[in-house]
Amino acid sequence: MGATVEFCRILASITAESIPPAAVEAARSLLLDGVAVALAGSRERAPAIIAQHIGSLGGAEQATAFNFGFKTSTVGAAYLNGASMHVLDYEPMWNPPTHALSTTLPAVLALGESLGAGGKEMMAALIKGIEAHGRLRVASRQFEPRGLTFHPPGVAGPIGSAVAASHLLGLGPDRLRNAVGIAASRAGTLLANIGTMTKCTHCGNAAAAGLDAALLAARGLSANRNIIEAPNGLADGFFDRDWDPGALTMMDVPLRVVEPGYAIKMFPSQYATHFVILAALDARDRIPASEMISSVEIVGPVMPYVDRPRPASGLDGKFSFQYAAASALLDGTVGIETFSDERCARPDMSAMLSKVSFVQSSDIPATLDHMWVEIKIRLSDGRLVTGKCVRPRGAWGSPIFEQEHLLKVRDCMRRVLSANDTENVVAALQQFDHLNEHDIRALMRTLGGFQ
Repeated sequence: MGATVEFCRILASITAESIPPAAVEAARSLLLDGVAVALAGSRERAPAIIAQHIGSLGGAEQATAFNFGFKTSTVGAAYLNGASMHVLDYEPMWNPPTHALSTTLPAVLALGESLGAGGKEMMAALIKGIEAHGRLRVASRQFEPRGLTFHPPGVAGPIGSAVAASHLLGLGPDRLRNAVGIAASRAGTLLANIGTMTKCTHCGNAAAAGLDAALLAARGLSANRNIIEAPNGLADGFFDRDWDPGALTMMDVPLRVVEPGYAIKMFPSQYATHFVILAALDARDRIPASEMISSVEIVGPVMPYVDRPRPASGLDGKFSFQYAAASALLDGTVGIETFSDERCARPDMSAMLSKVSFVQSSDIPATLDHMWVEIKIRLSDGRLVTGKCVRPRGAWGSPIFEQEHLLKVRDCMRRVLSANDTENVVAALQQFDHLNEHDIRALMRTLGGFQ
């Protein structure tokens, strides 16, 4: 049996009733995090531009655009909300590294709202989409940034979204193969756009493309039904000889929302920069004043795309080890405002960046579960102060407490919602799998900013 047919058979066999409680509990946390960061992200410039664009195109009022006060087609809502969910780079990270939530959850919420689905089936769709996405990332064997050619969520994301949408549409394994085949022809995003406004569209477009593929498959559009292993198919087009199709068809293994699970981001930036931020904060406690810093050396794994000595904007700074270190040392905290153009342009940031260097060592693993970062700071009095991070809290094997997560969730939501609406949304998402159609429509009305 080929990889595509077995992959689809396994995923189609997962039902809401067969999903274990631990996976449902994990999905509740993912919902909280994803909706919160999408609301905060909707205030950024890129989603505002996309909202104007989507609104100008018209379309059936099927699903809610978060915080923009209008409804649009399911595909349009998935695209816009996916961009909002990813623009801050604040949604959960996965291992191998990718963005499985912002490519899946927006499609689930948009389609579920339009179909009048209940929370239980929407939760199952989310878990299945993430499972498909994760299996594709493991099969790719592209675990380190230096091994990537394409931005991973743009390759795995459309297929994960198609799997999630297919669940809500009731597609069996046969029609799911067509949905996956259609979605595979929408795959691909370029790493060169990391650090630009276009990057957030990678996840928005993946969510929309997979949803669109499932909708077309439901209407009878056909595709290569063996698209993963076919000559010139997905594996040939995106992956090299290390490709492992067996990872797609593993049996009797925990769902990926449970094992290895996900990392809750405590800083709104590219995940590897969290190691730098925490190493710098560790050292900062032993530095009397930032004015005493003469030089800063960061020692980390080989990651060329986060070697950005002079980021051109706050957004660019999200992908700069140098900016991450400078921000932590100067401000003692890193949040959404850290990556504003205003903060990036201040003289103290320019002065600190001139002191920071990044040494990339091939002796340090570059996988998120094994990498580490050390920072060495020389002071004006000759002293050397060091800091190190081997694993951020919130990551695999280093969980955070629920109340810590809720601090992040509320901070993000309160940038858009009132205190009362924030608490109502948190309560609804914490029991999402028990919500009915009417509950979900009320929730979406609040998230949309409708008066």
